[in-house]
Amino acid sequence: MPLIGFKGENAREKVIVLLTMCFALAMAMLDNTVVNIALPTIQRRLNATVSDLQWIIDGYVLVFASLLLTGGILGDRYGRKKMFLTGLAIFTLASLGCGLSGSGTQLIAFRALQGVGAALLMPGTLSILTVTFPPEERARAIGLWAGVSGLALALGPTLGGWIVEQGGWETVFFINVPIGVIAFAVAWRTVRESVSEETRHLDLPGLALGTGGLFALTYGLIEANQRGWSDPLIVASLVTTTVLLIGFVIWEHRSPKAMMPLTFFRIPAFSAGNAVAFSVSLGMFSIFLFVTLYMQAIRGYTPLQAGVRFLPMTLMIIVSAPTAGHIAQRIGPRIPMTYGLTMVSAGLFGLTFIQPDTPFWVLAILFVMMGNGIGSTMAPMTAAVMGAVGPKRAGLGSAMTNTSREVGGVLGIALLGTVLFDRLGSVLVPKLTALGLDGSQASAISQAASHGFVSPRDLTALGLSPEQMEGFATAFREAYMSGFHLAVLIAGAILLTAAVVANRFIPGRAHADEIHAAAAARERVPAAAE
Repeated sequence: MPLIGFKGENAREKVIVLLTMCFALAMAMLDNTVVNIALPTIQRRLNATVSDLQWIIDGYVLVFASLLLTGGILGDRYGRKKMFLTGLAIFTLASLGCGLSGSGTQLIAFRALQGVGAALLMPGTLSILTVTFPPEERARAIGLWAGVSGLALALGPTLGGWIVEQGGWETVFFINVPIGVIAFAVAWRTVRESVSEETRHLDLPGLALGTGGLFALTYGLIEANQRGWSDPLIVASLVTTTVLLIGFVIWEHRSPKAMMPLTFFRIPAFSAGNAVAFSVSLGMFSIFLFVTLYMQAIRGYTPLQAGVRFLPMTLMIIVSAPTAGHIAQRIGPRIPMTYGLTMVSAGLFGLTFIQPDTPFWVLAILFVMMGNGIGSTMAPMTAAVMGAVGPKRAGLGSAMTNTSREVGGVLGIALLGTVLFDRLGSVLVPKLTALGLDGSQASAISQAASHGFVSPRDLTALGLSPEQMEGFATAFREAYMSGFHLAVLIAGAILLTAAVVANRFIPGRAHADEIHAAAAARERVPAAAE
């Protein structure tokens, strides 16, 4: 009897490999979003600042994005099973370290180590499935793999809320340990070792330049909220960013061993698809964080209550993704991508009108719009990118798009987080002055609030009366909403711009001339780029 549509004498073994890869992938993808819902609890327990919270997310995503292409190359050269097991072991041990962390700094360090593990294991999940399943079954296996990836991202907030309610914030990380141990044992016994038939070279200069530039940019954006934009360290980090990223582009353009062949970006559909991947992640990662803080810090929801309220978005992603994939097969990816990006941007613009007392049904409608838009965009986007680079380069094209997606998440948290909390601090000072606080008190409280949510004990220590403390709560809500509205407005504008780009450069129906033009462009990509 066929198992999940797979046949043959080794059908059972193939299904076990598929499930193992999917569980490992789900762990790596869940840790992109599952932690968001636990951040307010982590902040209280570890006395973390807002910068710490941003780094707890970006520490993982930044390392993940930076090493993803390198992880694929290492697997192709030295063995996909070997690199998958190495990454899984690192990820599992780092998850244990995250749960045992006693400070924000320790948690950030272990989150970065998680990113190393995820970058090594994730490329292996797809490569292992490719060599495990014959061509006639490969599409179904990869389809299930891709579905698990999207589902894990979408379920992150809800699952995170339930886990935090049941076992505390540490459980968000501890739950990875038994799953990782079981997946390691099963993969050790069932996965066959394989290497690439083509030699792929490590690009260490490109890795150093790209990672260094991205880290310097992320550091500058996050820490500017605390230090100020004129601080010498912030200025130096932004100058370093410019130098390193220019060096990265020059090196990747000239090197025959480039890890990110820039010639791919001569293909309009590939460039547009990567721009869309970047934009969607920039909006999605940041909004998950900001709405989580809104629900818990402004509306007073518990982690579980906040997580459950993401379900309208989650369910719409699950429903919309396969439908959009079928539509893209019939009419091409342009229309569903343009529609999806427009819906996400409309939902983000709608968030600019919400207030602390907005009925949840209004939020639910906006969540449905954004979930429908995200689901309608992702599958057609993948199809557009894969169609643009061709089957021989599909693996590298997919890795580059995943990198664009993760980089978008990194910069979304860093850039829009800085926008939100900068605005919060600037709006809060005059409101506190109006409550009768002197300039030094107002400045101290505003600075503390823009770095982390202020406790009643902090306010008492600064000499606030009960009436002033009540006034502060109202002023803080208004200031947070002002920053929130500005951040989602910028995110909405970015997504709307992405919709215009998709409508202009993503192909519609696969006319013969489009196919020939794309094929000719792919042939111009040097062999070294493969």
